[in-house]
Amino acid sequence: MSKIAIQFFTEDLVYTLKHKTKIRTWLLQTMTAEGYELEELNFILCSDEYLLGINQQYLKHDTYTDVITFDNSEEDKTIVGDIFISLERIQENAKNFKSTTYDELCRVMVHGTLHLLGYKDKSKAEKALMTQKEDDYLSRR
Repeated sequence: MSKIAIQFFTEDLVYTLKHKTKIRTWLLQTMTAEGYELEELNFILCSDEYLLGINQQYLKHDTYTDVITFDNSEEDKTIVGDIFISLERIQENAKNFKSTTYDELCRVMVHGTLHLLGYKDKSKAEKALMTQKEDDYLSRR
């Protein structure tokens, strides 16, 4: 039996992700469209406090965030990574943006994936491109 290359985990909370197969297929198509090969990708859904701890420990940022992406790949155009997502931030953002938790979770999943595909979001231009890519790939799910 082959190993599933995209895995979903939870840390310090209970949450059942729906449509896992659909999400896996969609994200794999996103990576392929960008010319990348998937080796391993883990999504870890967690609380605000858990993600804050990661942000403080690894990035030296003392702020809450919705997503942190770790690129563990050693080869160009190969995806090996861990994407930590605060479910509490996702739920709050969904309310603020008048979206559903599922849709906001998909947006943040593709956002983290786009980071692994080389996209940045530090400058205004980078953020604009990232948002355009998110919207494009979200329309394909």
